[in-house]
Amino acid sequence: MRIEEELKTKGFGSENQKAQLNILFTAGWVRCGISASLKPFGVTPEQYNVLRILRGCYPQAACLKDITCRMVDRNSNTSRIVDKLADKGWIIRVASATDRREVQIGLTDKGADMLKRIDKQFGVDNMMYSSGLTSAEAEELNLLLDKLRSS
Repeated sequence: MRIEEELKTKGFGSENQKAQLNILFTAGWVRCGISASLKPFGVTPEQYNVLRILRGCYPQAACLKDITCRMVDRNSNTSRIVDKLADKGWIIRVASATDRREVQIGLTDKGADMLKRIDKQFGVDNMMYSSGLTSAEAEELNLLLDKLRSS
């Protein structure tokens, strides 16, 4: 459906304004789809993001600051997310051997198993929803979005 129909408007001030609103609207739409897909697993998108970051570091652990820097939504309360994941037994905190103020956070076997269950359900190329884009279209969209953030 076109953005004009979604927002029930006849037009926008400019194509740039339309594009900005379209990006914001579409980001919310994608986020809702991902949230709904993750709900049966008892995982929020932010928790899933932290788990994936830790899987990328595995078998190494990561400090909270490094996890926060890699989050999709950098306004997330990473400390609170880590607390919830630890309560579920999906991550473990280990005191740093070199800096007692720093805590290393690592993925547990239980957390890795949860990620495998999610991966099995959705696969790599179809995470949470079907975008309807070809690989070439997705590549073009990625280039345009990267260009937008570079300006």
